[in-house]
Amino acid sequence: MAQYLEVAEARERPGLRLAISAGYPGPWGEAAKGIFRLKGIPFVLVRQIVGQPNDELCAWTGQRNAPIAVYEEERPRSHWADILALAERLAPEPRLVPTEPEERVRLYGLANEICGEAGLGWSRRLALLDDMRRGAEAPGAPAAYVEIYRSLCARYGYSPESAKASHERTLEVLGLLAAQLRAQEKRGREYLVGDSLSALDVYCATFAVLIDPLPDEHCRMDPQLRRSYTAEDPELRALAAPLLRHRDRIYRDHLGLPLDF
Repeated sequence: MAQYLEVAEARERPGLRLAISAGYPGPWGEAAKGIFRLKGIPFVLVRQIVGQPNDELCAWTGQRNAPIAVYEEERPRSHWADILALAERLAPEPRLVPTEPEERVRLYGLANEICGEAGLGWSRRLALLDDMRRGAEAPGAPAAYVEIYRSLCARYGYSPESAKASHERTLEVLGLLAAQLRAQEKRGREYLVGDSLSALDVYCATFAVLIDPLPDEHCRMDPQLRRSYTAEDPELRALAAPLLRHRDRIYRDHLGLPLDF
């Protein structure tokens, strides 16, 4: 189990502080952790609690969501691209962003399809909230569960209509990634862009938790959360199959197992 600092203690620490959702394999947070670890950048974890106000964290960073990276006295960074840019500056090697311009543009474009608003992660989160809705509307639903559900719905613009549209968006992004992987394999390359590991491989691997989490021995999750994260749609799973195989290799060869969150 990962060790977390509370906000008050983290504010007094030097170096890099990374706020992530405690107890959840949140893909944005796992990607940030993976990138800093691959670069050998030391950091401490700071507790953020899903669905809660996180007032102390907000007072410090201006953000209630995770991840948030705070380096020394610099401004907090919460956007995936800003966190990646920070990591590239603090440790230029190993590079996780290609130097070749066309490959770099492809990386950032596809990474935004995964991490950005209305991207893969956002779309799958709307599907998860659709599952939560049934529990929140059930007779006798715990008040705390309902409160978290309502908070997340307001934060991410959930509606039954947006959840329905998110399925097609998920299929679209998975199709783009699968096509990119096939194109690279035809070139004899093992990674999603270029001929070495990049941040795009990290994002693809970490966000796959929202399709089919790693086995319990590698990613210990609450059984109900695991069921919610696991996509059942046959078309979606067929598109995701080669990406999940790629995910397994990236964790085995680069990110390491088991996950600690």
